[in-house]
Parts: sequence; structure tokens; C-alpha cells
Amino acid sequence: MERTISFTLNGKSAAVKTDDERMLLWVLRGMDLTGTRFGCGEGLCGACTVIVGKEAVRSCVTPLKSIEGKRVMTIEGLGANGLHAIQQAFLELHAFQCGYCTPGMILNAYALLQKTPHPTREETARFMEDNLCRCGAHGRILDAIQQAAGPAKAGA
Repeated sequence: MERTISFTLNGKSAAVKTDDERMLLWVLRGMDLTGTRFGCGEGLCGACTVIVGKEAVRSCVTPLKSIEGKRVMTIEGLGANGLHAIQQAFLELHAFQCGYCTPGMILNAYALLQKTPHPTREETARFMEDNLCRCGAHGRILDAIQQAAGPAKAGA
């Protein structure tokens, strides 16, 4: 059913008139937010990960109607005011090769650090295991996330 869906996108009000069953990925890409990537189209690889509310979601399987009234953040929104600590760590530690999976990796890591500010490497690996990198940069990706998290605070 075609209708207008309103939501907050990267901190700004947005409204889109389209089929409410259309997947969020295609709406974002149609808005020239091409950092959100198409990978598998089935929600399995994580290339299309965005933040809805405080959760990392796969935008390729998220119907537009499910985000009505919610806050959506893409990779463009995360870096809107300069590089986020996760983005900086990815650069410093060369946590990517081709870069295709990087936006989804970074946003999934962002969601992790919002829930668990100082995860162990094992917790990080578990949380990130469903985001795929065909280049094999997983070790550097985990290092970057750990660097962005910083040292655990005493008593935390």
C-alpha cells in the first residue's frame, strides 16, 4: 500500500511516499545515501546494516512501514560531525580492504558499544559474527572495535 512514512533520518525529519512494504535499503539508496550497501538481500551478510532506534537492523529486510516515527542512522549520519571513534579506529588499524562491508561493520559495532561500552574481544567477536567480510579483515576489525571502546574502567 502506498502512503507517506515519516521518520527521523540522520537527525533530520524525513518523509517518503512509497509502498510501505518497500525495503528500507532501497529507500535510503534512492535518497543518495549509498553508504548502506546491498549484499545478500536476505539479511544475512550485514552490508546493509543501519541503526533504527538503538538497534542494528538489516535494512534489506526491513519494510519501510516498520520505521514510521523512529530514528534511523546511516553511516553518513554517524560521521556527520567528523569521524566517530569507531571510524577513526578502522582507518588507523586498516580494518578494511575493499571497504564494501565497512559501513555495516561500523554501524553494527556502534550498536554493540552503545549496549556494552567496553566489551571483551570474545563478546565483540560474538556480536560481529553475522557481519561478513569476504576480504578476511576480521582480526583488524575486532582490533579496531576494541580500540574504539577504549580500556575498561576500573570497577566496571
